Amino acid sequence: MRRGESTGSTGEEDWDCADPGKADMDGQTCSRPCHEERTKVPDRVTLKKEIGLLSACTIIIGNIIGSGIFISPKGVLEHSGSVGLALLVWLLGGCIAALGSLCYAELGVTIPKSGGDYAYVTEIFGGLMGFLLLWSAVLIMYPTTLAVIALTFSNYVLQPVFPECAPPYMATRMLSATCLLLLTWVNCSSVRMATRIQDIFTVGKLMALGLIIVVGLVQIFNGNFEALSPQVIFSLDRTPSVGQMALAFLQASFAFSGWNFLNYVTEEVVEPRRNLPRAIYISIPLVTLVYTLTNLAYFSSMSPEELLSSNAVAVTFGEKLLGMFSVIMPISVALSTFGGINGYLFTSSRLCFSGAREGHLPSLLAMIHVKKCTPIPALLVCCTATMVILCIGETHNLINYVSFINYLSYGVTIAGLLFYRWRKPALYRPIKVRLVVPICYLMFWALLLGFSLYSEPLVCGVGLVIMLTGVPVYFLGVHWRRKPKCVDTFIETVTSVGQRLCFVVFPQFDPIEIVDPSDRTEASSARS
Repeated sequence: MRRGESTGSTGEEDWDCADPGKADMDGQTCSRPCHEERTKVPDRVTLKKEIGLLSACTIIIGNIIGSGIFISPKGVLEHSGSVGLALLVWLLGGCIAALGSLCYAELGVTIPKSGGDYAYVTEIFGGLMGFLLLWSAVLIMYPTTLAVIALTFSNYVLQPVFPECAPPYMATRMLSATCLLLLTWVNCSSVRMATRIQDIFTVGKLMALGLIIVVGLVQIFNGNFEALSPQVIFSLDRTPSVGQMALAFLQASFAFSGWNFLNYVTEEVVEPRRNLPRAIYISIPLVTLVYTLTNLAYFSSMSPEELLSSNAVAVTFGEKLLGMFSVIMPISVALSTFGGINGYLFTSSRLCFSGAREGHLPSLLAMIHVKKCTPIPALLVCCTATMVILCIGETHNLINYVSFINYLSYGVTIAGLLFYRWRKPALYRPIKVRLVVPICYLMFWALLLGFSLYSEPLVCGVGLVIMLTGVPVYFLGVHWRRKPKCVDTFIETVTSVGQRLCFVVFPQFDPIEIVDPSDRTEASSARS
């Protein structure tokens, strides 16, 4: 679609005539005085490559370290049954995330499109499979995760105000909504501002966890580690079933979710074929180390019974060890979750953007602001969906649904890597992991999901039903091309109104290179 056409315009006829006296699209010279006063718009409206290696690392770390490390320790310990098994689950959870991230590094540089799992599955398996991942992510996975992180933020902020009881229901919802609206405005205003916030708050959350780790290590060196003693660490009140261990891994996977989020913004990364894998190799081992040490610190000051009875693990830890400075802990956790909300908004909006660009979501969501180059409609949809989840009620019960859908999408994507190698063996791959890496991941993935289905058939069944509800939506909304004229007219009207309200247009894209060896040979011959 050409810029300036009625359905792709911003409401001002000749918006891309930036300078008076220069030729417009029809070859005529524009001499209207209004152009001198109008704010200049870019000659080329496109997504900006503003994510360097540091920002790439902070996107991964900031998305992983959100609320999970402050929520999931209780669930992991409850399902695993002992301190030793809980620590083993956290360590293995990081190793599994590392295997998955290696596979995503190969996919990210082979298919350098924004959109992560969705973009890869659509490229490899076709539209329906990609749409089902997109549908479950947009409908429940990312809005629910955002809502959980936002509620964790508000609970920790309000904890010092209500020290003797849980914060009021409406107060937590109102504060969560305010935080969400503020960060949506930031992400709509500037990519650079959003990434700077991510950088600052990622450093802040690492400092907060660093404080927990240092205090915990001091406790251990002083001999206060009863819960970590050989007699206690593997003592079991009950022997956990394999299904219970699978649920413990699902709880840990919620804390590690986000390791693939840099793949959602590949087209905004500077030199993605170099910086994408580097960011993954730096971030995943760092987060695994921090998580394991943080749990050691928790158990250095709390017995398993105390941890299971606590609704805010970090606050309980601070109250026991920091005395009058214990208020630092809820503030630090709030800052951590604030950065997590920003990171999830930034990346999940790019998923909506990618889905709309492929024709799987309304075209309005594939548009970006003329001057700010941010996907404002996609950000507003993410914000609205999260608001709806916040209003529904208790969201913590949805963590298992989210974790199940997350793991399902990871497995399908990594199975796609193997299928893509078989289908296009000669395709140029700047990074090619050893075959044992995706096979090991898929073996663990199959065992985990199988035992989860066995032990919690209702939870997993609901997750599958949520995903499969996308099948009729796909055939009615995407596959059915010849819709009634009234439907097309309605969609065009809504799109046009949305463009005028948000001042957005379709961006111009750099060509996506999925390089075939024959193309590389021809290109090198031409250069010589």
